[in-house]
Amino acid sequence: MQPSPSLPPGTQPNRQELSPIFLLERAGEVFAERPAVTDGDSRYTWREFRARARRFASALRAAGLQKGDRVAFLAFNSEPLLLAHFAVPLAGGILVAINTRLNPEEIAYIVSHSGAAKVFVSPELEPQLASVPSAVPRTVLGAEFEALLQSGSEAPVEPWLASEDEPITINYTSGTTGRPKGVVYHHRGAYLNALAMVLDHRVQAESQYLWTLPMFHCNGWCFTWGLAAVGAESICIPKIEPGPTWQLFDGGVTHFCAAPTVCTMLVTDPAAHRLAKPVRLFTAGAPPSPTLIARMAELNFQLDHVYGLTEVYGPFTINVPAPGQDTLPLAQQAELRARQGMPNVCAGEVRIVGEDMNDVPRDGATMGEVVMRGNVVMTGYFEDPEATAKAFHGGWFHSGDLGVQHPDGAIELRDRAKDIIISGGENISTIEVEQALVSHPAVMECAVIAVPDPKWGEVPKAFVTLKPGASATTEELVAHCRTRLANFKLPRHIEFGALPKTSTGKIQKFLLRDREWQGRKSRIN
Repeated sequence: MQPSPSLPPGTQPNRQELSPIFLLERAGEVFAERPAVTDGDSRYTWREFRARARRFASALRAAGLQKGDRVAFLAFNSEPLLLAHFAVPLAGGILVAINTRLNPEEIAYIVSHSGAAKVFVSPELEPQLASVPSAVPRTVLGAEFEALLQSGSEAPVEPWLASEDEPITINYTSGTTGRPKGVVYHHRGAYLNALAMVLDHRVQAESQYLWTLPMFHCNGWCFTWGLAAVGAESICIPKIEPGPTWQLFDGGVTHFCAAPTVCTMLVTDPAAHRLAKPVRLFTAGAPPSPTLIARMAELNFQLDHVYGLTEVYGPFTINVPAPGQDTLPLAQQAELRARQGMPNVCAGEVRIVGEDMNDVPRDGATMGEVVMRGNVVMTGYFEDPEATAKAFHGGWFHSGDLGVQHPDGAIELRDRAKDIIISGGENISTIEVEQALVSHPAVMECAVIAVPDPKWGEVPKAFVTLKPGASATTEELVAHCRTRLANFKLPRHIEFGALPKTSTGKIQKFLLRDREWQGRKSRIN
């Protein structure tokens, strides 16, 4: 067999670079008249949405955008932010979608560190750009943004993409232990994880996907691009309000994604009720308790548990039920569904390893670190070779999460390495204690951390939020946990009240930990 001649990129008859920008080009033809986006009173078909993306891309080039320029968006979930996920890379730029709940100094750092050439901003968020130098051009979404689009052309835009390994976005981590790091995604990974998401979530052309998950969070777990692959409709909402969200579930929404804390907020709201038609959801961000999983099932939600990090494009693993699992008692089903599962179809490999990088036994008990490698692992941290080298030590991405592997290969998280409690030489999983607590009917959600103890070094302390109208005492909750946990794992202290959270619904344990260890030298950095 004769080898193929070497041809310039983009001219080979047997290759097209993998990029989400081609998903939209196809959607504009295949799903031309199907609804693509509903954002308040604005509605666009896939043909119209593609035309707007072309206008945006050509307008950016006309305004001087060069290949590789970073374009920042500080915006709520909306059609313009969804549009940017296609138009910015189509123009040759790199999208930087910024967490809308950061303070002005944090936002200014991200704009500066990424070297953003331009910032687009929702009108309500414009004050948060106060610390960004005025020399950085900005466009307010609304009339100003629409005028920019009108200056562009609906004619096809020739991509400047030479390789699928080129950057497509930079997503900044939460920065809970220092300055946020810029996680670089490439076109190939974005394309593959987008396909994995819609395949695993069972999204079809007839589906309505509700944007409860922020698009700035891992680019909406790549659903920003994946919906174009199948021609599904995006329903954009700027924030989650339980009552209106339940109305959307009743009105035709078929799919959504949310952290367990958001699910808890929904199921404990007075508007909660069993849905007439099932609604599918992905949940991740923290291990959902079997109690929450069972409650979601009662309300006719079809929950899939996924797991990942910003560094792996969002979800990397998915819990796929074994044949016959649906015939087990609901409590046992929920317990099995609380595991993190196995890599999605496009992800790559996942292992649980000890400090020597050897696999731990598949016994569901021996803990090790979760490491991954494959198609949807980041290129690295933007302009931070030291942090990149540390994260990729041994040729695998180190998650910092601790877990076990079951005989069937499924992984199950037990804690973050920094969250594990070592009490009197015994390891205690905060997740195990939390799941025991939320199984109490009065508990809505909780967080467990290590606190200093003169005898044991450290012991578990629980921060508990009760359901509206419910009551429970420390003694009652400890007695409840005693039926599920060994004595040394019981929470020694319980504090009642609201929990600090990120914009994506993750509980900020580091704030609780910092407060409890203030003035003491903790083993946790």
